[in-house]
Amino acid sequence: MSTQIGRLLEMVLRSTCCQTVRNRSCLRKAVLVPVGPSGLSPPWAPVLHRRAYSLDSLSSGPDRSTYGAGSQQSGPEKTTPSSAISHRNLSALAVQGQHHPRCLYDYLDLGEVEENVRLAKACPKKRHYIVDPELAKVVTQHLAPDPQDTKTIIFECNPGPGVLTKTLLNAGAQRLVALQGEKSFLKDLQKLEGHLDGQLEVVHCNFFQLDPLGFGTVKPPTMFTEKLFTDLGISEANWTDDIPVKVVGIAPLHNERCFLLKLVYALFERCHVFRYGRIELNLFISERLYQSLTARPGQMKMYKPLAVLWQMSCDIELLHKVPWESLALYSKGKIPASKGRLPNDHLCLVRLRPRADLFSSGLTPSNAATLLMIVKQCLIRTKGKIIEKLNGWSPDSGSKLLSELGMSEDILTGQLHPGDYLRLFQQLDKSPDFKHSWLYVERLENTETKGWA
Repeated sequence: MSTQIGRLLEMVLRSTCCQTVRNRSCLRKAVLVPVGPSGLSPPWAPVLHRRAYSLDSLSSGPDRSTYGAGSQQSGPEKTTPSSAISHRNLSALAVQGQHHPRCLYDYLDLGEVEENVRLAKACPKKRHYIVDPELAKVVTQHLAPDPQDTKTIIFECNPGPGVLTKTLLNAGAQRLVALQGEKSFLKDLQKLEGHLDGQLEVVHCNFFQLDPLGFGTVKPPTMFTEKLFTDLGISEANWTDDIPVKVVGIAPLHNERCFLLKLVYALFERCHVFRYGRIELNLFISERLYQSLTARPGQMKMYKPLAVLWQMSCDIELLHKVPWESLALYSKGKIPASKGRLPNDHLCLVRLRPRADLFSSGLTPSNAATLLMIVKQCLIRTKGKIIEKLNGWSPDSGSKLLSELGMSEDILTGQLHPGDYLRLFQQLDKSPDFKHSWLYVERLENTETKGWA
């Protein structure tokens, strides 16, 4: 009897001690399991619950582990060429909501406005630069660089201090080309380029001086489009393909109108940068020029060939408006005065996106010069009758052409919409009586025209 009582007391003591040990152990329910030859545990063996650490376990406290029957131990995340955007691992903005490792150059400091202004003013030539990080963020939002898009290229024209450059990189731009004309900014931009993994390419080139007239040796920052695109590995694309290149910058305000005329002529003839596809332009231009660019039929003083040709060829969108002081580092410290009735208190960020169907209705780069000449001739006098012009180019066929287009014989040249001019050209081009030579003779003899090129 005494022996049985002793064994019972011994069992009670052992049970109590084991329970205490289990309560103090952090490996509750975890036991070592024998492994069979196949590497699997026998069915009778209990399952080992593995530890799983949560990367976002603020609610359970730091350094706390979570357990569960279906949890697995988390290891370092592996990245593949398709999943890893780049070695730079993007920025906080680009990887928001994702658990990617960060690297030394993950976020690029944009600097303070005062410091950026000081750097911009150190340039021997006074130009307009983006110096405010907040404005750079607004521009970046409109460009919307896609971290997954490795095809679309962004051309930044004359980045200067590089505030917009860094903002675009922070947003996940995968291929950014900085076309910098001033040598004084090249060193810092090239230093930034060396810290990255191919997302940024710096070229000593002024986008607004591409394809100069004449012959001879060309030295940077002046360059030919063919050399620039060849060096960057950009090939020609079909007109109906997606946008291959987005250009962002501040148009040279001393000759912005001439620059846009040159570009729109090149667009219709598929030369210059448009030889490589539908190049999208995102440019800061003066408010006065934007008003002229978007003039409507009937606004006789403003409705000029510049407006008709850009509206015919592109979707025009006003993205943002800023006071001159936001960008202005103008030559001699002056802001262009407002002349006439058009306001000119702001700079406008305007998107010009070429239409994919522009060359789908009989218009080709080879006959586009005729369309340009027709528009130019018609709008010399916006209050002249269009039938008079038509009869001059195709004798006694003006009434017939206007009837086919459903237009009145009394309609004025300044009342035709851009689409009407395109349809008018298509009808003229089909007419056997239309002589192109008469059009060009009139152009050469007309002394009222200004600045064709």
